[in-house]
Amino acid sequence: MTKENFAPLKIGVIGLGRFGRLHSLTLAGLAEAELVGLVARRQASLDAMSDLLPGVPGWINLEQALRESEADAWVVACSTSEHIPVTKMLLQAGKTVLLEKPVADNLSEAKSLMPWVRPDSSNLMVGHIVLFNSEFRQLCDEARQRGPIAYINSVRHRPASILNQFTGENPLHAAMVHDLYMTQVLLNRADPVSFSAQYHRTKNGDIDLALAQLKWDHGPVASFAASYLTPDGMPPRGFDRTEVFGEGWSGRIHPNPRPIEVWDAQASWPLALEIRTDLSGPTGMMAEELRSFCRVARGVQAVPVGATYSDALQVQHWMDQLESSAEDCFTEIP
Repeated sequence: MTKENFAPLKIGVIGLGRFGRLHSLTLAGLAEAELVGLVARRQASLDAMSDLLPGVPGWINLEQALRESEADAWVVACSTSEHIPVTKMLLQAGKTVLLEKPVADNLSEAKSLMPWVRPDSSNLMVGHIVLFNSEFRQLCDEARQRGPIAYINSVRHRPASILNQFTGENPLHAAMVHDLYMTQVLLNRADPVSFSAQYHRTKNGDIDLALAQLKWDHGPVASFAASYLTPDGMPPRGFDRTEVFGEGWSGRIHPNPRPIEVWDAQASWPLALEIRTDLSGPTGMMAEELRSFCRVARGVQAVPVGATYSDALQVQHWMDQLESSAEDCFTEIP
């Protein structure tokens, strides 16, 4: 490894919503990276980060940022509708990109990036922090050591209030997608042969529950539930659970919320996700994802399984198949 491989990778972040802010704060604390630029739609978003990240330059124009920034790689964390044009511009400029999920709103849009993505996806890594969760990584190790998987069961429930905050958001795309990626990794990218799904809708027609079932020709089956159903008294990001069964063994992880609980007037879960952005040393799954991206951008590591462009297209295809097979049901309102 050359001396240059040890120099911090110069990285910029595009988009300063919740995840863009987390990426920025995490990168600022990593020895492997140097945060050298922020891009946002509004100057107010840049101003809000200036106290947290003094000295990091910001732009509201991406073309100007590409001309003036020193960044060799970029994290794209803007709105999904902007993912394709922004990522295309970066790839055409020769930059390496970490693109937050989902790649696009549909498979056709996602495929439009194909001419600019290298065959090994070394210039485009898809961001799915759940793949870097410590419990999930250990579960993958256990599965590899213990033998074939027969059944996977994943649930991912989020607060009912999301339906009011993000009207029309489908839990299949916003929540279940994480579990589809985990299944893709656990089953080594094998394609299912059977897809079925059901939606439950509120009286207003919004989808508050998505159920899905997948089956593979070599035996495994998987079931998924993703919802916006948890009440206010539960953890602020609901809860996640994944169970895996094989011959003579099984495993279970509860990655959300983290085990720490605090009580005063009521219970709280201060660490819903395995993400800490302490500038003195970020820890957790986002830090590990970004460390992996730094290694990919330096050319010393291949893009991990589940994070390549072709992986993203495969899971997008799975979601399209599930959507086309989904049946609706409603709760009768007295």
